Amino acid sequence: MATNKVPDVFGRLQRRHGELMAAAEAVGQAARRAGPLDERQIQLIQLAAAAAIRSEGAVHSHTRRALAAGASPEEIRHALIVLVSTIGFPCVVAATSWADDVLEAKSPPG
Repeated sequence: MATNKVPDVFGRLQRRHGELMAAAEAVGQAARRAGPLDERQIQLIQLAAAAAIRSEGAVHSHTRRALAAGASPEEIRHALIVLVSTIGFPCVVAATSWADDVLEAKSPPG
């Protein structure tokens, strides 16, 4: 699975339901502006939520977004590891493997 680009489903949704997609984006932007958290913190929280609901695509997306917002790979992995007592070891292992799909694709070989 390609993890370095937005999945095609989002492009299709945008073409088919542009107004709905714009509204969803506006809600997300309003939520970001509603408090003191910075974008890095927001993305780490959303990454944790994605792991909790076992959404591989959302873990990929929020891993990319967290990196873009300045989170380090270590911070991303730690954000997932601390979930072990909340969502359980199997969910954390799955989410970590999905995050690694993105993190390892960004790392130089060797």
